[in-house]
Amino acid sequence: MNYILTILLFSFALLTDTHISTSNPRPMEDLQRSISDINQNPNIEFVVVTGDLTENGDRASIEAVKAALDQLSVPYYAASGNHETTWSESGVMDFTRVFGDSRFAFTHHGMYFIGFNSGPVIRMADGHVAPQDIAWLKHNLDSVSKAGDAPIFVFTHYPLRNGDVDNWYDVTDVLRRHNVQCIMGGHYHRNLLFDCDGIADVLNRSNLRDKDGTNGYSIISITDSIRFYERVLSPIGELPSNSAASNSPKGASNIIRHWLSLPFGKKEYGASDESLRPDFSVNKEYKNVRRQWHKALKGGIYSTPVTDGQRLFIGDDIGCMYALDLRSGKTLWTFPTGMRIVGSPAVSDGVVVFGSANYNIYGLDAKTGKELWHITTAQAVMGAATIHEGVAYIGGGDGRMFAIDIHTGKVKWSFDELQNYVLTRPLVYRDKLYFGCWDTHLYALNLADGSLAWKWNNGKSNPKLSPASVWPVAADGKIFITAPDRYFTCLDSETGAVVWRTNQYKVRETVGISEDGKTVYSKCMWDTIVALPTHYPLSISEASNSLLGERPIGEMPSNTPSPRWVTHADFGYEHNPAMPLEKDGTLWVSTKNGLLLGMDAETGKVLFRHKIGNSILNTPLPISGTECIFTSSEGTITYIKVKK
Repeated sequence: MNYILTILLFSFALLTDTHISTSNPRPMEDLQRSISDINQNPNIEFVVVTGDLTENGDRASIEAVKAALDQLSVPYYAASGNHETTWSESGVMDFTRVFGDSRFAFTHHGMYFIGFNSGPVIRMADGHVAPQDIAWLKHNLDSVSKAGDAPIFVFTHYPLRNGDVDNWYDVTDVLRRHNVQCIMGGHYHRNLLFDCDGIADVLNRSNLRDKDGTNGYSIISITDSIRFYERVLSPIGELPSNSAASNSPKGASNIIRHWLSLPFGKKEYGASDESLRPDFSVNKEYKNVRRQWHKALKGGIYSTPVTDGQRLFIGDDIGCMYALDLRSGKTLWTFPTGMRIVGSPAVSDGVVVFGSANYNIYGLDAKTGKELWHITTAQAVMGAATIHEGVAYIGGGDGRMFAIDIHTGKVKWSFDELQNYVLTRPLVYRDKLYFGCWDTHLYALNLADGSLAWKWNNGKSNPKLSPASVWPVAADGKIFITAPDRYFTCLDSETGAVVWRTNQYKVRETVGISEDGKTVYSKCMWDTIVALPTHYPLSISEASNSLLGERPIGEMPSNTPSPRWVTHADFGYEHNPAMPLEKDGTLWVSTKNGLLLGMDAETGKVLFRHKIGNSILNTPLPISGTECIFTSSEGTITYIKVKK
């Protein structure tokens, strides 16, 4: 069918990067002006919103932007962006609860429009399209193609290209088989045209006002070509010629600017450019690294498995807890919760404990998967679990840390003074529980009753710089953490006073400790792993008052220890909060682009490398010095064994 001759001319609007925030009224003012302008344009037949609707992904902001968009006089369709998915006390579920879904698909004038998330989930990472979204995309496009040859328009937030989305090629491999006209999105806050493996990917301006006070949006017209226009509204405060309202979008200063045309018609894509694909040649270099087994789940994985010696337990992004046979990877049982599982589980005495974004904390029988108990909280539970002497410790999204008897499900105590959600795995050390929260603080609670022993702040008020993703470690009366502020910090475990603190190594949200407790490790942001001694000095009481006495919060003491070793490990830029863990002399390291490293924990020498995929590998589960299990956001679980 020749669509160029038979289609009706129509236009739609594209809004992106509105960044609505409860603490800043300006983005909402900008959005309201655009909505008013769209409602006055009879040629616009629908609106597409391509992510970063909010600044922080919080429920109040999501509801506010939904209420504003509901004022549109035409239908609208919204997909989420990285600001909805990277930080979210709801486990990224509030967007779906408020909007009904985080993706969309519909037909208009015989054409097919489909949109989905391409941003990272829960943690700092590159853009990523979840395996369940790729399966959904494939199913929908296959159905469209079977029914005919309708033109297809694809909407994402990040562009589907190398450097923006880690598994872009998995998505473009699906798109290339269909009559995809182009991809559209935002993220860069300006008008750009990219080539994504042969498919045009058009980024559009943000709705936010610029330095001159003008905001705006995009209008796309479908006729004999696909025409992109930028609608620029009059500067905020400028008096329009026909209105007394200074913020009215009607006036002489409103302009519409054509900036791009793309051909419209039947699309056929040739072979993909293989030179753009990830390079797996490192696996040929280290042939002694073997995969004992490799399994793909239906959903992405953002947590670390645990084992009871026979079974492996892991949750996924579609809300299912799995028990797998440790040695074969065979599925033994599954337990669906209906909403994503982000936090790593814990297992002890035949009980598996974990939280779900469905607001519940569960205790399951490790052998059968039967529910023993559950506790319903007031918000999503994303914290990783720790079990110590029959008590599970796990944090939720409702500002609480729980202590739960794993056999009865009874809450022994809960600490409810947190001002944000918990993501980390709590640390039990001596008589206290240590954990970070996205409210900028590291907390120490007394194990006996959950009372606050102390809390510490790195001197930053921005929640995004909180020590919240790192799993704290301890030795010699000291707690060790890193945070997005790029400092390695050592605190006295009893008082929370700073023992030493350094930004020399540009660490970020990763820390591990040797089995003998003498060395702490951290993965740095540029190619480097650093190992520092824990015994320096032994405790704050042994340090001189001139070095470790009273000082302003965040001030760096001058007694930072010299490193045991620093290794430039050649893994590139790195911001994945996966902890480096040591077992039997091997330090196992995960990266954001699917590369794992094995290092000599004593010397820092790189022993081997292996590339599993091209997306984030979570904190590993070492089984021995030669065996380790890795999970990935691609939904894979891989059992690695190294021959010596």
